[in-house]
Amino acid sequence: MSDIEQIPVTMTINGKKVQRFVEPRTLLIHFLREDLNLTGPHIGCETSHCGACTVELNGMSVKSCTMFAVQADGVELTTIEGMANADGTLSALQEGFRQMHGLQCGFCTPGMILRAHTLLKENPNPTEEEIRMGISGNLCRCTGYQNIVKAIQYAAAKLNGTEFQEAAE
Repeated sequence: MSDIEQIPVTMTINGKKVQRFVEPRTLLIHFLREDLNLTGPHIGCETSHCGACTVELNGMSVKSCTMFAVQADGVELTTIEGMANADGTLSALQEGFRQMHGLQCGFCTPGMILRAHTLLKENPNPTEEEIRMGISGNLCRCTGYQNIVKAIQYAAAKLNGTEFQEAAE
């Protein structure tokens, strides 16, 4: 047991209120994975370069390796585990990644989907260039960007109630 003071934190994660005591130095990513067993956000670089740990915090995408759990006290947080629709079906983004083969090894997928979710709230109908710029802080080690872009375009079309038209190559 650590002699370091524990600080209480309360937050809403994926729609559920969570209260815990954490050490002040505990990173949010470690709190999510180790204390709450939410292993969707991945630990890639721990330096904010890869984006595998991306979560949505009060409507903004945040790399959870760059903040302490105590800094998230009082927030509304969403991880990939909270992205499905209320009835358990896939969200438009999850469906897009599945239909457009936007995942290969899957390591970057949770962070990509969370970043794309925020992007589509900010810009419901982004161009290919805007999508590429919007996800530029998230790395895909399998170089699957073309299909990731298509997946986000698919989701945007679905959310806008239009048919996805894949560009001719």
